[in-house]
Parts: sequence; C-alpha cells; structure tokens
Amino acid sequence: MDTGCLSSMNITGVNQTRSFAQQLHTQRCFSSSHHAGFSVKSLVVRNKGRRSHRRHSALQIVCKDFPRPPLENTINYLEAGQLSSFFRSSQRPSKPLQVVIAGAGLAGLSTAKYLADAGHKPILLEARDVLGGKIAAWKDEDGDWYETGLHIFFGAYPNIQNLFGELGIEDRLQWKEHSMIFAMPNKPGEFSRFDFPETLPAPVNGIWAILRNNEMLTWPEKVKFAIGLLPAMVGGQPYVEAQDGLTVSEWMKKQGVPDRVNDEVFIAMSKALNFINPDELSMQCILIALNRFLQEKHGSKMAFLDGNPPERLCMPIVDHIRSRGGEVRLNSRIKKIELNPDGTVKHFALTDGTQITGDAYVCAAPVDIFKLLVPQEWSEISYFKKLEKLVGVPVINVHIWFDRKLKNTYDHLLFSRSSLLSVYADMSVTCKEYYDPNRSMLELVFAPAEEWIGRSEAEIIDATMEELAKLFPDEIAADQSKAKILKYHVVKTPRSVYKTVPNCEPCRPLQRSPIEGFYLAGDYTKQKYLASMEGAVLSGKLCAQSIVQDYGRLSLRSQKSLQSEEVPVAS
Repeated sequence: MDTGCLSSMNITGVNQTRSFAQQLHTQRCFSSSHHAGFSVKSLVVRNKGRRSHRRHSALQIVCKDFPRPPLENTINYLEAGQLSSFFRSSQRPSKPLQVVIAGAGLAGLSTAKYLADAGHKPILLEARDVLGGKIAAWKDEDGDWYETGLHIFFGAYPNIQNLFGELGIEDRLQWKEHSMIFAMPNKPGEFSRFDFPETLPAPVNGIWAILRNNEMLTWPEKVKFAIGLLPAMVGGQPYVEAQDGLTVSEWMKKQGVPDRVNDEVFIAMSKALNFINPDELSMQCILIALNRFLQEKHGSKMAFLDGNPPERLCMPIVDHIRSRGGEVRLNSRIKKIELNPDGTVKHFALTDGTQITGDAYVCAAPVDIFKLLVPQEWSEISYFKKLEKLVGVPVINVHIWFDRKLKNTYDHLLFSRSSLLSVYADMSVTCKEYYDPNRSMLELVFAPAEEWIGRSEAEIIDATMEELAKLFPDEIAADQSKAKILKYHVVKTPRSVYKTVPNCEPCRPLQRSPIEGFYLAGDYTKQKYLASMEGAVLSGKLCAQSIVQDYGRLSLRSQKSLQSEEVPVAS
C-alpha cells in the first residue's frame, strides 16, 4: 500500500505547492524517453482555525503490543537467512564493483545493502528528496507524518524479518494479536473476528479461526469453500501457478464456491492484496497469500512499524550501506539510459546534466517509470517488450485527524468491507510515534481508486466520511455534526504496485536482463511474493545475488572498457 510526489497544501485559503516530481504521464506517453515521476497530492484543512499541534512532552506509550513471534525456525525464515549469509560469506572482490542503482525504494535499498555486504560499492540514486519509494512519508508543518500507504509487516515476510534482524531494529515492529478483524456492513459499528489460537500449529490454527467464525459464513458455505480449495491443497505449487489465467471470480464459479464467500471474504482480501476487486485479480495471488498464511503458524500475524518508514526503516539501511563504503544520493533523477555502440549501458544521464558510470547498472524504479526509460534500441527485445503487460494500479491513501478519540476501533488493522475503502487503522493507537491520547488519526486505503484518482481531495474526503459514518455510526456523521475533522492529507499514487491481473506472471522479468551489466529490481520482477514489501526486498536480494555471481564477467568487461579508453602513445 504505497506511493508519492506533488504536495499541495491549502492552509486557511492560501494554496502553496511543492513539487517533488512531475505528474506521471498517461498511457500514451509511455514511449517517452524522459522520466516522469509519480504524483502525491496532499491537502490540509482546518476547521475554524484550529490546528493539530505537535506534542513536545515525553512520549507516553499505551499501545498493547504482543511479543515477537518465534519465526527463526520456520523454513522460509531459514531460507531467507541463508540467502543473506551468501553475501556476507562470499569471497571478497579484489576490485569491488561500482554498481549504479536507480531508485531508493525497498528494492533499491535492498540491492544496495546486500551488494555492500558482499564487498562491492553501490551508488544508490533517488529522484526525490525522500527515501522509501512506495513507503515514503512526509512531515507536515505541525510535525505530523503522512504516508504513501498503510504498511503492514506479516510473519510470512521472512526476508523483511531477516532484514530487521540484520539491522538490529527488530524492536521497531509492534506486533498485534493474531487476529483478522472485519467490519460488518449489515451491522454498522460491529466487527467480526478470526482469532488464531497460539496453542495450535498451522494450518490447524487457521482452520480453527475460520470454523469458529459464524458471523460471516454459514457452515454450508464453509464446506463448499473448503471443497473448492481442495485442488490447491492437493496440487500444491503447480496448481497455484496454473490459476494465473483465472480471476478470483472466475475461479470461484468454476469451483462451485458460493457468491457470498466472495462478498464476505474475497472482496476485502483482493482490495487489501492488490487494491482491485475479485473480478480483476488473478486467483494465483489469493492462493499464494492463503498458502503463506495457512502453512505458517505466525504467517498472518501482523505488525506495525513504530513510526514513519523513511526514518525508522529506510535510514538504518542507508547507514548500513554508507558504513560499508556505499553512497546514497537524493535529488538524483535519471533522464536517460545512454548506451554504448554494442547496446550495453554507457552511463545514467541525470536531469541535472551529470553522468554516473559504473561496472554494472540496476533500475529499481517502479515498472511504469522504467518503461519510460527503456532505450529505443532495447524496445523490441522480448524481455523488455513483455513489460507492457505490467501496469501499476492507482491507489489513494487518506489520513484524517479528528477532534476526539474514537472508541469504536481496535489496536489493529481493520478490514472495512466498504465499497470504497479497503483497510484502515487508528494510527493514534497502533503506532508509537503517532500516539495521541486525546485525538484519533485514521489512516485509510481508498481502493479501488481507478475512478477516483482524478477527483478532488474534497470529493474523496466527502466520500470517505460517508463510509466512516457506517463504521462509526455513533461517533462520525458525514456532515461532521459529530466528530470534526481537524485536518487531512490525501496521498494519490496514479501507478503503485503492478496490477496482478490474469496472465501477468509470464511477463515478469528475471532480475538479470539480457543486456550484459544491466539488472532490474522491484516487486514486479520474478520472485514468489508478488507485489508487496517482502517482494521488493527479495527482488533486491536476488538482483544483488545475480551481480555477485556475475562478478568475474563484469570485472573483465570493466577492464576491457578501461583499456579501450586508453590513448596510445606515439613512438
């Protein structure tokens, strides 16, 4: 749940605009060789001149966090740790490679971190003045943070969990009780819970959670749903991969799963996973998530980061990179990938006129931005041509500060089951840095956002308030006759994670491209966690691994390039 870039604040009627990057061009401009960035728009309003003041007193923590689950002995965690150790234990290079990486989101940061661990020198370039890519965040004039998305860290994210451990920041994750909590649209203000018993192993704990919940699905519906899932349980990964050609809705119809299962469960799940509805989402995405969540005891257990992602997660990675000789540069936007006569990369040309050269090059920007940068000479190569199928999905993240503490909420992520909203949380309760004993700050994911991305912030807030009136019937009214809005931020991402529609899987590229010395990283590249933070981190590790494995060839290529540039001395 991610984004980021143009911020406009309307403060007491005065419009002030701060440009981080240009608005992302429409589809017809994808052939342009210039980099057009994402757009983030935020609007702040204050009622009757009131403003939300930053609290300067000592932070008082009342969040009820749960102990970190024991993940270290799970197969996926051990495999992720083994991949991390590959970099630390690899033979030290006689001459470290200088690797130029474009994009300081999680994929680029991960690539740079693990290359530095292997003894190489990454030069990480970020176009904007903020780290994080789709987990970027900004601080407003009151000192309050607003983010590109509502980011949740699952127990089933082994590479992220290893990363936190390697950086020594495991204590920055605030683990919540092992539950999934859904709002009940037919019972405004009420919730239905799936509670996973700590005493039972997987998948029994997940099955128990489903069987114990009688508010969302009837027993006949549960039985038909279970029968529909049997082929996935028996067929394993080959069956899961074969479902990429079907939408969730198509798969359910084929398997005889009742429509109410879609209405009660899969709409909320689809919007949470990829910001789209089940009639668009590939069933492979759902099955992969169910496999991760049901096969690992703590797979679906959730944690919130204890503060804003750029400072609490990205900066520790940057510090790690720099401590090992790497560089991280902000405000370094790529204008063009310049090529040698043989079609390999000559250098990255930046918008400020500088040229950055290296022994290898990585583009870790989102797929929509990379497609704008693909040189014309590469455009007919199948590896790059197939990327046209991968398109980022629009998403909107909304933050609303209220004048009071809302009571009808939990210290947890909540599935709204609204037609307009996906998930939400009261961040004044769930997150230490955002804690406020007197006022609630709701962070909400507005999805699907295709029809709303071009609408005004005021329209989005009005629609959000109508939905919140159903979730908080005793506390919120659409006309603000109950809880009043102190201010809000609306963060729009015209192109976020790639849209996981059917038949996308064959189009996802490996990290090593057919162009010698050029690599890709990003959640859209080939890795098993699809469009997620975990997928971004894993893609960076796989990209770094490819470069380390190619060290001999890249080093030789660099030596030949230096020799060819030497000017012969006349005898």
